[in-house]
Amino acid sequence: MQHRESALLRRPKLYDAAHLSEKPSERVRMNRDDVELVSRELLFQAHFRLEQYNLRHRLHAGGWSDVISRDMFERGSSAGVLPYDPERDAVVLIQQFRAGAYAAGCGPWLTEIVAGMIGDGETAEAVCHREAKEEAGLVLGELVPISTHLTTPGACSETVSLFCGRVDSSGAGGIHGLDHEHEDIRVIVVPAAEAFAMRRRNEEIHDSSTVACLLWLELNREELRRRWR
Repeated sequence: MQHRESALLRRPKLYDAAHLSEKPSERVRMNRDDVELVSRELLFQAHFRLEQYNLRHRLHAGGWSDVISRDMFERGSSAGVLPYDPERDAVVLIQQFRAGAYAAGCGPWLTEIVAGMIGDGETAEAVCHREAKEEAGLVLGELVPISTHLTTPGACSETVSLFCGRVDSSGAGGIHGLDHEHEDIRVIVVPAAEAFAMRRRNEEIHDSSTVACLLWLELNREELRRRWR
């Protein structure tokens, strides 16, 4: 039986801050044409890249800004998937060490969704299937888009595309990851209601993509289970 895709299950567009004007009739949509890139300089290149952008942009009140400098951390785009088992009403999450969390003074072992960087010529969907196999030993079924959004737009160009993926979690578990990437990933299966509670407690889950996926699933779980039956 075919299922009609509801508004909740459609991929939203990137958020446009120009819609914040109080009166719809006064909204002005500014875009990339309202930015002048004066110069761009490579500051550092290793596994990631750091560049300096010197630019100016149109102002809300009219006219142009002075030339401003912004350092941009360039790491490419990524994709992530929340594996969900509609039969068992459970999600599959992973736990691994994160140096950024350690540097921030947080507990460095994070509970997360499956995710990875999008390589040249790859689609976000292909990354989800590849990473699910590498990080969790899972074979994904249908992928439902959740969102594509900027992670840290003040300092980083990365976008992340998020999905919910159908999975059979009956055999999920164990330790996974690629040795040459120094991955040490533990896979856990968590009832959906417990995962939502973990997110609300704000103790075990601190990764923004995982928070976004669990919020989405909590809103769309019943419709998604009807769709996947």
